[in-house]
Amino acid sequence: MHINNFHSVKPIFDYKRPQVYIETYGCQMNVNDSEVALSILQEAGYSLCDKMEEADLILINTCSIRDNAEQRILGRLEVFKIEKKKRKNVIVGILGCMAERLKEELLSNNTLDIVAGPDSYRDLPRLIAAVTADNKQINTILSHEETYADISPVRMDKNGISAFISIMRGCNNVCSYCVVPYVRGSERSREPKSIVREAKELFDNGYKEVTLLGQNVNSYLWIDSNNPTKQTDFAQLLELVALVNPKLRVRYSTSHPKDMSNGVLYTMAMYANICNHIHLPVQSGSNEMLKKMNRKYTREIYLERILKIHEILPDCSITTDVIVGFCGETQEDFEDTLTLFKEVGFDSAFMFQYSERPNTKAARNFEDDIPIEIKTDRLNKIIALQNELSLASNQKTINKEFEVLIEGFSKRSDEELFGRTSQNKVCVFPASGHIPGDYVNIKVNSCTSATLLGEIVEEKPKFFKKIL
Repeated sequence: MHINNFHSVKPIFDYKRPQVYIETYGCQMNVNDSEVALSILQEAGYSLCDKMEEADLILINTCSIRDNAEQRILGRLEVFKIEKKKRKNVIVGILGCMAERLKEELLSNNTLDIVAGPDSYRDLPRLIAAVTADNKQINTILSHEETYADISPVRMDKNGISAFISIMRGCNNVCSYCVVPYVRGSERSREPKSIVREAKELFDNGYKEVTLLGQNVNSYLWIDSNNPTKQTDFAQLLELVALVNPKLRVRYSTSHPKDMSNGVLYTMAMYANICNHIHLPVQSGSNEMLKKMNRKYTREIYLERILKIHEILPDCSITTDVIVGFCGETQEDFEDTLTLFKEVGFDSAFMFQYSERPNTKAARNFEDDIPIEIKTDRLNKIIALQNELSLASNQKTINKEFEVLIEGFSKRSDEELFGRTSQNKVCVFPASGHIPGDYVNIKVNSCTSATLLGEIVEEKPKFFKKIL
């Protein structure tokens, strides 16, 4: 099936069509994948619905990055099993990384009719049509090429302001703890014209912000098969997207420290609409752990990258990921992570204790030998430290002004709005007649460790090109 529907931005809600209900777990890439799957299903005649009880087709898009994510999904399958008993004709399918990792094991689950890996969503209409009571369907073949470049995802977000654009798929890094290369395959980059076209489509449909997605965006490299000398790297792609319109904010995720080039930093410095925020996972501050994790950089190299970011982008916020309790992690290794956090002063962090994933390099070669109580204690300590660092970072913004893109209303009051600064800091402020999608200038008056609190000080923020 060939789909070229670059104007189908919003979901179709039509009770006369077969109804599909989709649940998504895991990373931003999974959110984008669900939107791709919905685009394909809409083309095949389906309509999105918000209630599982009304669906003819129930899909759950899954994550395998940690065991607790998989356990949560298995728990949801029990709920779908009850629904399937009520309505014999409902079709239930599992998509994504967990489908790829467990394959036939999942197909033996009585609840499931379809198992489809991340590269098989084009095949969903055929799989659905072929399902019978005695004929379950599976497609978990991984592709060596970009799979969905010509498909415009149907945006399932509620605010219509921010959207994800997948620029590449797969990963070649093979970090020892990670299942991604096994469930998403090797790296392949998407043709830049299709990315720019999608960004322009989103802006033309009222979106104000896009996030370019990849497992390692810094290794993005598109090579023209007809002219191998014609290449586009990530710094060039970032500029192309920034040039779509100065009022379209551009973010990206995720970066790998070994591939974070000065070229990307200089491109960020050139354009005001490329947000001053870099998510740079460190995973550990210990060189011994980094080597075991197969991260391909040292503590010293990571800190050098941090210094270069601050040199080229003085107002850039830096966030990270970290794993505590990895195989063989000593107290000294953990202290190295704590001291690195203090030295960098991260604005925020995603923090996890190590969860062994079957068939990874770590599972095959290293013993998961850190007791759970020690893992938990170390996790609690680094969370406490990061809370202090986040508060200190936010306190530095008090009495300063920031341009904020309004994303919605505060959970506490319809008279307050919230949005994010270029540095990805959440800010809450009185509405003052504004609505989601507006850009406003905010003066920060106070803060918590998670949120800036402020007020609107200027009605019409300026868009301009940064000067190096």
